[in-house]
Amino acid sequence: MANGEHTLEVWGDLACFTRPEMKVERFSYPVITPSAARGIFDAIYWDGKREQQGKEYVMRPYFYWQVTRIEVLEVPRYIGLRRNEVKDKAPADRTIRAWMDGHEPPEPIWADGGKDELGTDQKGRTQRQTMALKNVRYRLTARIVPKSGSDWGKLNACFQRRARAGKCFQQPYLGCREFPAFFDYVEDPSTHSPNPVSDQHLGLMLYDVFDLCKEVVRDSDAPFITLFDASLCGGVLAVPPFDSEAVKKPGRK
Repeated sequence: MANGEHTLEVWGDLACFTRPEMKVERFSYPVITPSAARGIFDAIYWDGKREQQGKEYVMRPYFYWQVTRIEVLEVPRYIGLRRNEVKDKAPADRTIRAWMDGHEPPEPIWADGGKDELGTDQKGRTQRQTMALKNVRYRLTARIVPKSGSDWGKLNACFQRRARAGKCFQQPYLGCREFPAFFDYVEDPSTHSPNPVSDQHLGLMLYDVFDLCKEVVRDSDAPFITLFDASLCGGVLAVPPFDSEAVKKPGRK
C-alpha cells in the first residue's frame, strides 16, 4: 500500500461495460468504467451495516472505494455475442427472502416460453446482441474513503490481507456477472508494464450509478447517474474524485 492506495491487476476473457445510451443492444465502452472497477474492490472487501426499516432494507456503509487510476494493459478488442435473455425482472427482495425462508413457494423465471406455452404471465426470453471486449487486462488503483466513525487503518489492513490471499465475498466480474474477473494484489505499483494503448478521448463516461457519499442507502432509492469527461493518456485513465466538480451529477449543469 502506497499513500493509502491499493493496486490490483485484473484480467478476464470477456468484459462488457455497457454504454447507457444503448438502451436495448449492449455496446461496451473500450475501457472499464470507475463503477465496474469499484465493484471489483467491493467484491474483495466491503463493510457496513444492513438493517430492516418497515418493509425495506437500508444499508449503512462504513466507507466507499474511490478509484483514482485505471491503466489499460491490453489493446481493447471487440467481439460480437448473441445471447438469450429473460424479459422478466427478479421480484422484490422481500419476496426472495420469503422463498428462502419457506413462507411462500418459489416462482422461477422461465427462460423458454411465455403465456401461450406456460399458461402464465411470464414474458419468456429474447435474443440480444452484445458488443463485448475480449482478453482484457487492467491495473486498478483505489483508496478507501471512510465515513463517520470508521477506523481507516483497520479497513486498509483488512483489504490488504484479503487481497493478498485472493479472498473475495463474491466472484468479481467485468461488467456482467457471466464475465468473471481474476485479480492479483500489486505490492509495488511503481513497476510499470509496457503499455500498448495510444492516447484517446473517450467522451462522457459513466462514473457510477450510486451516490457514494450518502450515509444511508435504501432499496427504494432511485439510481444516481453520474458522468465524467474521460481521456486515455499513455494508456492511463485518471479518475477524478467523486465529490469534485469534474463529476457531473443530477441537477448540475
